[in-house]
Amino acid sequence: MSYWYNNTAPDGDIAVSTRIRLARNINGYPFPAKMSAAQRKEVNEIIKNAISDIKLPGINALNFIDMSDVPDNERYSMLERHIASREFVLNSDNKAIILSDDETVSIMIGEEDHIRIQVILPGLQLEKAYEIANSIDDAFCKKLNLAFDNTLGFITECPTNLGTGLRASVMLHLPVSEGNGDILSITKSVNKIGFTVRGMYGEGSGASGSLYQISNQITLGISEKNAIDNLKVISQQLIDKERKLQEGLNSVQTEDLCMRALGTLKYARVLSSNELITLISRVKLGINRGFISDDINPIKILIEGQPYMLMKKYGSMTESERDAFRAEMVRNSL
Repeated sequence: MSYWYNNTAPDGDIAVSTRIRLARNINGYPFPAKMSAAQRKEVNEIIKNAISDIKLPGINALNFIDMSDVPDNERYSMLERHIASREFVLNSDNKAIILSDDETVSIMIGEEDHIRIQVILPGLQLEKAYEIANSIDDAFCKKLNLAFDNTLGFITECPTNLGTGLRASVMLHLPVSEGNGDILSITKSVNKIGFTVRGMYGEGSGASGSLYQISNQITLGISEKNAIDNLKVISQQLIDKERKLQEGLNSVQTEDLCMRALGTLKYARVLSSNELITLISRVKLGINRGFISDDINPIKILIEGQPYMLMKKYGSMTESERDAFRAEMVRNSL
């Protein structure tokens, strides 16, 4: 199956993915943190019925999945594939998720809010991702009595999401900006204009593999279009800057660094998660600079080499067994 990370996209040399998330709640029910098990099940059924006949261009089907039926390895692999949040997979009692066949669309039911619509696409595709998310939101607005205030906008559990309920983010691969120590100044600059910089897995996660998420913080008093337009401008500036920095690298030294990483991945018999992330970041840089064939999909290898993705495929295993399976998987991919 072709997941979001299997495909190339605009500005994919630096922009790894685009995500649009909309938070919504149904009138007449408390927020999930205060809901009873019976209320959770009732809301699950209401939302399941609401999506039963939603048709989306390019999306074959939306599949309702009761999280109580999902094994632990599969649940945690959802986090590694970026289709569910950490909080959602850590405690999935009486929760559900709606997924499109290609996992471009994921709708978490019962996370912080009743409904979390998420669309994730490869590269920099903010307008397209929002168009898909908005069409789902429109369908829900027609079928459900969503909590909305004429002054505050959409009502959400966390006050920071009031208004549009929109969180838009772009994940960027910034190895040279990181190496130059520019991330701190980038973080300070975007914070001043209502955006934030986070690690690979969003809020609370550290940076790894030179992957950073840039996302909006302001949802009240600003339209969805303005938030998305501003994020696109910032993202494009960071992309252009990183490209120029990569072009200015010493060619021989950079090629050596990238080819050593590729060689290790091709022949290693044991490979930890941290080592994979570091090496695959260098391989991606090598692809950008033309030292390594672009037939390789480094993001696919990175995601499918994560611990729970491996155990989803091969079954539960110890850390040392995973390291061996990971090395084998990477060798086969290359």
